[in-house]
This record gives sequence, C-alpha cells and structure tokens, in this order.
Amino acid sequence: MGQGFFTNRLRSSKKSLENPIERKIETIQGNGFVWTDLQNPDRDDVEKLSKKYNFNELNIEDCMTKFELPKLDSYDDHFFVILHFPPLAQKIGISKNSQLSIFIGKGFLVTVHQGDLKPFVELVNACTSHLDQEIKNKLLGESSGDLLHEIIDALVDDLLHISRKIIANLDEMEDNVFDESKPVARSIALLRREINRLRRISVPLKRFVLEIAKNVKRFSDNSDDELSLYFDDVIDHIDKVIETLEESRETMEIYKDTDFVLSNEKTNKVLAVLTMIFTLAIPSTVIGTFYGMNVNLPGGIGDNLIILGPFTTFVVIILASIIPAIIMFMYFKKLGWINS
Repeated sequence: MGQGFFTNRLRSSKKSLENPIERKIETIQGNGFVWTDLQNPDRDDVEKLSKKYNFNELNIEDCMTKFELPKLDSYDDHFFVILHFPPLAQKIGISKNSQLSIFIGKGFLVTVHQGDLKPFVELVNACTSHLDQEIKNKLLGESSGDLLHEIIDALVDDLLHISRKIIANLDEMEDNVFDESKPVARSIALLRREINRLRRISVPLKRFVLEIAKNVKRFSDNSDDELSLYFDDVIDHIDKVIETLEESRETMEIYKDTDFVLSNEKTNKVLAVLTMIFTLAIPSTVIGTFYGMNVNLPGGIGDNLIILGPFTTFVVIILASIIPAIIMFMYFKKLGWINS
C-alpha cells in the first residue's frame, strides 16, 4: 500500500514537532467587514473579541477547547460554528483532527484555529500579503458570508485531494496484497483507519455546511440564490469525498479478506510441508530408536554375522527407514495429498 502516503504525513509531522506553531493574530479589513484570525491564541485574546462582539461565554469555552464536537449555534446578530478537518501533519501514532471555530456576523468574521490547516493558513497569508492583490480582492471584496464560503471551499477541496490520494494508493495496495514477499496487514489497518477518520469528518461536515448555507445568507451582500449556488458546489464536493471514501472502504474490506485468505493458504502450505516431513521421518525415528538401544538386533553390534562388512548396521537402518517412507509417499501421492 501506500506506505509513501503515510511516510509523507509522518515526515510532515516531524517537521511540525521541530517547529512549533506560533501564536499569531491577524486583523484584515474587508469590504464592509473585518476578518480577525486567531492562530493558537490565548484565552485573553478570544475574550477581548467576545466583549467587542458579544459572543456567548459557552462558545468561548468551546473554541478554546482543543477538541470539541462539531456544532452550530445561531443568534440574532451572528452564529458560531465548529468544523473539523484533517490537519497537514499530526503526531506519530495519534489520529487527531484539526478544529476550526468560526464566529460570523454582518460586519465581522472571527476564526480560531491551531495553525495546522495549510489551505486555511495560505488564505490568511494571501490576504495579509501585498503580492497576492488579485486573490486578496476576490476574498475580501464581497462580504463576510462570501469569505466564509471561500474558506470552507478551500478546506473541502483539500479534503477531496486527500481522498483522491487514498484512491491512488489502492492500486499499489492491490499489488502488495498478491505479493507473498510483502506483509500488508499493517498497511491495510493504517489505511482503513485513515479512511474511517476522514468519513467521521466528511459525513457531519455535509450537515453543518447545509446549516451554514441557511444561516449565512443574512450576512452576505449577494443574492440568496447566488450564495446558495456557491454552497451547493461545496456540498457536491463533500458528496464526492463521501462517495470516494465509501468506495475505498469497500475496496479495503475486500483487500483485508483477500489478505486473510492468502495468509491462511500460505500458513496451511507451510504446515502441510512440515507435517509431511515429520510423517515421512517417523520410520527412521522408530528404527533409529531401536538401534540406539543396548540390545542385540539384526545387523547390530552383538551379531557375529557381518553380511555387508562393518557397515551392515548402517545399511540395515537406512533401508528400514527409506522403504517405509517411500511407501508412505506413494500412498499420499495417490490420495492427492501431495501435488505439484
């Protein structure tokens, strides 16, 4: 399987651990609204904005929590939503989602995150840079509702890219499943975990994006139909992600069953060979046991009759061992227990 898929994510994780995400606050002026982005903020930073925009205290608690279930709370002058997305990098051995908390009203947009969502961070950098003026005008030239659409659209596109990357690794997984020299059980388990994690993100994400589309219209300068079309496109992309993950999960179940069957077959072959060797060695073991005793036996040490010289005992033991083994082999071959 795509060991490369997970290797790249683990390498990114190591870089992330070496370079901790810094605390950063950006205030960006848009067309009739202000976008405040808080990256890895302190509680005091969020509480200052809470007093300015009259945020609910429980929502402040939720956005400061490292991991909170997705939710949407709607108020008269704004609404609050928590969404989950896969981060660019995650700690080795830990399967964890990245949380994006959003407050949006008529004249403002506040985003709170940990800084590990690459597409989102790139949007923030584009709006604070003087080099990307065209992108900046596109993002900030409409309203807070339109900007929220652009943010969600960028993150969903990244999610779609990750799901397609998983599909691209399934072909390699298939080749490895049928290659007896490569163990794939761990790779299958890792990919199945990744698929299930993305499903747990995508399925609730569709429901919350639908709710956002209903609530955000009151904070957009565009017509309801135009904004609805924008969010319908996002929903279509989420549907593609879910469909891709469902197909991938079914494929992985087939690979898991196939690997299990092939592993059992390989184990049975090994056991069959070992059993056959042990069975054919039984006559020689029995004969050798008798001739290892300190008693008189035909051709033994105590016999004065030496037919084949000093090697008479050895020849007798070899013949007494090989002949029964050959008879047993021919019988097993006739029964079909030994094949090519």
